[in-house]
Amino acid sequence: MLPAMTHGGDLIADVLARHGVTHLFTLCGGHISPILTGAQARGLRVVDVRDEANAVFAADAVARMTGTIGVAAVTAGPGVTNTVTAVKNAQMAQSPVLIFGGATATLLKGRGSLQDIDQMSVMKPITKWATTVKTVPALVPVVERACQLAVEGVPGPVFIEVPVDLLYPEATVREWYAKEAGLGKAKGIGAKAIELYIRGHLYRQFRAPVLPEIHVPIKLPSLRSGDGIERAADAIKQAERPVIVVGSQALVGVKDPGRLARAIGMLGAPVFLAGMARGLLGRTHELQLRHNRGAALKQADVIVICGFPFDFRLGYGRGLNRAATLIAANLSAHELRKNRRPDITAEMHAGEFLIGVADRVSSAPDGSAGGAGGLPRGIDRWRGWLDELRGQELARDTEIRAKAQQAGELIDPVQFFLRMEEAMADDAVLVVDGGDFVATASYIVRPRAPLSWLDPGVFGTLGVGGGFALGATMARPGKEVWLVWGDGSSAYTLAEFDTYVRHGVAPIAVIGNDASWAQIAREQVEVLGTTLGCDLRRTDYHKVAEGYGGVGLVLTDPSRIDGVLAEAKAIAKTGRPVCINVHLRKTDFRKGSISI
Repeated sequence: MLPAMTHGGDLIADVLARHGVTHLFTLCGGHISPILTGAQARGLRVVDVRDEANAVFAADAVARMTGTIGVAAVTAGPGVTNTVTAVKNAQMAQSPVLIFGGATATLLKGRGSLQDIDQMSVMKPITKWATTVKTVPALVPVVERACQLAVEGVPGPVFIEVPVDLLYPEATVREWYAKEAGLGKAKGIGAKAIELYIRGHLYRQFRAPVLPEIHVPIKLPSLRSGDGIERAADAIKQAERPVIVVGSQALVGVKDPGRLARAIGMLGAPVFLAGMARGLLGRTHELQLRHNRGAALKQADVIVICGFPFDFRLGYGRGLNRAATLIAANLSAHELRKNRRPDITAEMHAGEFLIGVADRVSSAPDGSAGGAGGLPRGIDRWRGWLDELRGQELARDTEIRAKAQQAGELIDPVQFFLRMEEAMADDAVLVVDGGDFVATASYIVRPRAPLSWLDPGVFGTLGVGGGFALGATMARPGKEVWLVWGDGSSAYTLAEFDTYVRHGVAPIAVIGNDASWAQIAREQVEVLGTTLGCDLRRTDYHKVAEGYGGVGLVLTDPSRIDGVLAEAKAIAKTGRPVCINVHLRKTDFRKGSISI
């Protein structure tokens, strides 16, 4: 029998606390209230948002930045369905997120109760595991299992449906049933039979045999005694023009990214960082390249793809030198060979793979490694190759700077980001949510440190910004968080300024206002000759932020860029969120870009 004051929300919160969860993101609902109170009573910070999708986006951001499980709780019916895009985004980004969904009482399912729908059919296709809990004693083992499943193997979101009568105290639930079913007042055989059935149901619901704790062993991929690592190390040592590409999966669950950064330094090969791996080597590093990745991959003789599928970003595997030795490491067996079959594969955590390869290269008995500065002695053989790529990098940076036009009406986006790059703090976090404006930023702004860049991932979801920025401020309290929004994407989550104010966090939002869905318009106008559906207004987004309690700044004069950025930083330091409405001039910087 449970202690008198314990309820299902307390049991759930106990498990979350044991797993190191520190934040729970939510939008309130009567179906889930005990989860919130239980979490707060156990020291978890409960953060309520203005849209359920943003609760999941925020949980996703925390998971990516901390290496722990991100948790969200939403109410039944529309509360659950509102999360679908965010859950699918987490699935494709391989983020370990746990979502609790409220549900009608166990005896009322399928009877037309408020917000009662088949939530399992909605959530099963977009999660690693979706389940419903049927008794109070099952809550703990099910949540334990969910926490394990979210992080093991290929990480991903897990959904638990929790009926409302499993969450509230037993005495309260019995009162509900007594009131609705008239327990103790039954007359007639039929009524007494129903009463007996309900009493039996309540007994089982609260006193069913306690299930044993469910421990699902974490799958540790086998490399056949390290065969993949050994072969990869041998290939790299023989390379003349090696290139490494590191994707988001290499940082999943990583609590010490410095260890991975040191391994890459030991390898000494040119490296491109993508997704959450951006910033892994800091703002600048002699091995890190940002431009001309496609050209480098066509020239390389050994290519190492770590935690990155052969999807459209790598030309479906066709954008690589066919004569090169192709090495891939990925937690997913499917992604290892999707569209292209590598010569050497390792089904394992991509970060651990790189560390293992670096250990073998740096300790090679033939003396080919372990040189000065922690780099392989073979770096001398790669120096010309690295210098060639860095020369191309410098040329591209110079070309981009030359396109910046300070003079003229309104703000040139290239010039703005060149100044923002210099204004950001050394420990700043970057959240990006948009098309054309964000793509321009990616050429110029440099993440400062590991786990300090948040983008939607391969799903390309617009609307992640408000929730991601919230999660980032929670994961990195006191740090500068910059949210780069397109004017189109900003409207999805601008209301979260209300959440920032209520919870005392202060991201700096920058909205590139060109009155257009420019990413789409560029191609649509070129091909179809019309801006149909792409036109917006020069809306006063800064005033919207002010209406929610934030501070709004408007920027139309190029000579004021530095001053406005400095003002925004100063305001954010006082604890107030800031929105800069940057009125952009038309530019052909990204002319010809593909948006589909």
